[in-house]
Amino acid sequence: MIEELVKYDQELFLYLNGLGTPFWDSFWLAYTYKLNWIPFYAILGYLIYRKHNSKMFVLTLVVIALMITFTDQVTNLFKYGVERFRPCHEDGIAENMRLVRAHCGGRFGYFSGHASNSMALAIFVGLLLKRSFKYLKYILFVWAFVMAYSRIYVGAHYPLDVVSGMVFGAFTGFLFYKLDSYLQSRFRPN
Repeated sequence: MIEELVKYDQELFLYLNGLGTPFWDSFWLAYTYKLNWIPFYAILGYLIYRKHNSKMFVLTLVVIALMITFTDQVTNLFKYGVERFRPCHEDGIAENMRLVRAHCGGRFGYFSGHASNSMALAIFVGLLLKRSFKYLKYILFVWAFVMAYSRIYVGAHYPLDVVSGMVFGAFTGFLFYKLDSYLQSRFRPN
């Protein structure tokens, strides 16, 4: 059963990764590069600031930092606990794939930190600002989904790596949103 799932995952990866063309490579490399998203994060920060006063804004930023740290560390626990090779380190796959990035990344890829962190942030901010910005949650979900796909495109992760990362990220984003809501109600000035 597991072997069959892994086989299908590898086949789907080769198909999706093989859809890429040199024309799109620069776009996907830029999309998957974390630092390119700093202006986007700054805009989200501004929108959150508009929702809260200064003290509550700082509290929410701390919760977001804890969420990203938690998500990232759990991702690493899974990577080194499961020890599933990235496609570019997998015999029989590496020879048949498109590696768009200059380097492959660490040896293990289950599950994707990009997918889990971006989905956690999308769920958290989407829920936090749902009353102020009705369509933002959909925009954030698409952003996170495309981020997850970018990891397949550049050759860093299998589809199951990114889907698992997205599921974990959604769960984490929801839990930390609940934590932030609790802390906001507890420490909000009267």
